[in-house]
Amino acid sequence: MRTISLATLLPVVALATGVAVGPAFATDYATRDVGAWIVSASSDQKGCFITRTYPAPRGTTLQFGLDLDGSNRLTLLNPNWSIRAREQLRLDFQLSNSAFPRHVAIGIAPEGRRGFVTDFGVTFPRSFATSAYLKVRRGDVPVEELKLDGSGAAVAELRRCVDRQRAPIAGKAARDGGGRIPLDPFANDRQRDSRK
Repeated sequence: MRTISLATLLPVVALATGVAVGPAFATDYATRDVGAWIVSASSDQKGCFITRTYPAPRGTTLQFGLDLDGSNRLTLLNPNWSIRAREQLRLDFQLSNSAFPRHVAIGIAPEGRRGFVTDFGVTFPRSFATSAYLKVRRGDVPVEELKLDGSGAAVAELRRCVDRQRAPIAGKAARDGGGRIPLDPFANDRQRDSRK
């Protein structure tokens, strides 16, 4: 079992509370609906996320983000919850095809809603995409049970969004280094100049 410290999750908390689509990003990736899910680029330009809000009476919002570096974060928000910001919890997460017992989550309170955020390993997006449901428990107390129908198509589009962001970064790196770095930086000045 992987142990996550509060210090490790604090950057994730910052990202989860500031996830919104910036106007400059609209040209790079337009927010789109994939069934009941909304796929958007994150405002920090370092990834994308999918969002689904479930109907009343609970009205829970699930957000799953995937970053350019492959890291991910799962956020659940609910207007009825009393969890405190930065409160550290151990929750049991169960997908229809895998389980994550006593997994660390951190409380957040963005825009008047309360909830928690956590991250998982690199195989989690695949498990999430192929699962029929997500159940979360706090010991013996059920926290939420959510259907994940359509998550496969949503995660596929999420990956396309991330790839779309990754392409300009790769192009920029090639442009930045291409003309400036010689093929043989150890050759004498004359040989180095003749190879440009």
